[in-house]
Amino acid sequence: MRASFGKFGKSGAAALAMATAIAGASVITLGLSATPAFAKDKEKDKAPAKVTASPEFVKVAAPFQKQLQDVEAKKGKVSAEELKAAALPLVPQLAAMEPSVKNVADKVTWGQWQQIVGGYVDDKPLVLKGLQAMFDSGQLPPETSTTVAFFIGYTAYQLKDYPTTIKALGPVVAGNYKDEAAAAVLADAFEKSGQPAQALDALKTAIAAKKAAGGVSPEDWYSQGMRIAVKGKLNAASLEWSFLQVQAYPNALNWLNAGQLLNYASTGFQAQETLDVERLIDRSGGLSSDPKYVEREYVAYLQAADYRRTPGEVVRIAEKGIAAGALKADDTFVKEALTNARPRIAADKASLAGLATDAAKAPTGVSAAATADAFLSYGDSAKAEELYKLALTKGGVDANKDRILTRLGIAQIDQAKYADAKATLAQVGGVRQQLAALWSIFADQKAAGK
Repeated sequence: MRASFGKFGKSGAAALAMATAIAGASVITLGLSATPAFAKDKEKDKAPAKVTASPEFVKVAAPFQKQLQDVEAKKGKVSAEELKAAALPLVPQLAAMEPSVKNVADKVTWGQWQQIVGGYVDDKPLVLKGLQAMFDSGQLPPETSTTVAFFIGYTAYQLKDYPTTIKALGPVVAGNYKDEAAAAVLADAFEKSGQPAQALDALKTAIAAKKAAGGVSPEDWYSQGMRIAVKGKLNAASLEWSFLQVQAYPNALNWLNAGQLLNYASTGFQAQETLDVERLIDRSGGLSSDPKYVEREYVAYLQAADYRRTPGEVVRIAEKGIAAGALKADDTFVKEALTNARPRIAADKASLAGLATDAAKAPTGVSAAATADAFLSYGDSAKAEELYKLALTKGGVDANKDRILTRLGIAQIDQAKYADAKATLAQVGGVRQQLAALWSIFADQKAAGK
């Protein structure tokens, strides 16, 4: 694979690290009382609770609650190891209590105690069991229920129980949960389960939910999507996610990634297609990324430009690469490119006016298109636009029509004619269709002043 794809392979790590830290918390605060009262209400005129603890549960829970309170009183006064030792005897008692759990009120309290004790003794399966019991009770307020589902997903993820992670976090993510790490963990759980397409769908769901709520999705979601698609060898999806990322976060590195992925994932690209990809990377600032990421792009650009066809562009890009530290002036390839291109520039420029005159008299648009290419390479986009339009009007260029339309769009973008460029690029088909689409995204961003 020629492309390096910048740094996006590491993205999402911060979110996953945060998920791990949260899921490993000793006690999760859910706004519920850990010390419910089990005594019967003696006030006859007071309305009873909708669901109260069963007599069977009250009998075993009341003494257990006192022991749990004694353990909790040690917090902050003893070491973590001493607190763990004090809480360990409570674990078998919780297990023995299970037959006495008769209704949903019992289940909420018993579940929270498992979660609390499991945190003290670092028993994640016990934590998960407690969280699940609380969630399954159906008695939690909606916000609390979502928070519990959030922690069920994270705890299960730590235990590599990916089906449970997926089941718990799916609705949480679709509901635009406040912690953005939820989407990253859900996608990672899908990927680790061998379901990369579903992982990408989960991230799309998160992005859509965030947008619907008026929020902005974090860049890590897009980077994670790209990584999953590339790792899963999903070429079309890789390209789609690079486009999504560069639309949301149009910085130099993301434009570099998008261009690299376009070159990598597209089939049927030859030198002329690669040249127009590299032109986009250059114009978008992608070549200004870290030199270690762009050396190959400079080389690919010089190879595609070819000193015999566009000597002026070859010299400009070679000198830019040297100045950026991405190319070495004493490198054989670079030296040969400059040595061969520089002597050609003066004569090449001098011939342009005559070639344009001849193109206007020619019976077809072939020479007009070739001359337009030369003007575009020297940065005279207005003259290039004129000649590309002439070539299309004269005809006889059907074999290269998509290339001419692409470059007409480029010339229009160079002149800030963004609406015209989008209309032109929309006509491009064949192997260049995605290339034109990426140029169209660039036109949108330039029009928006980005």
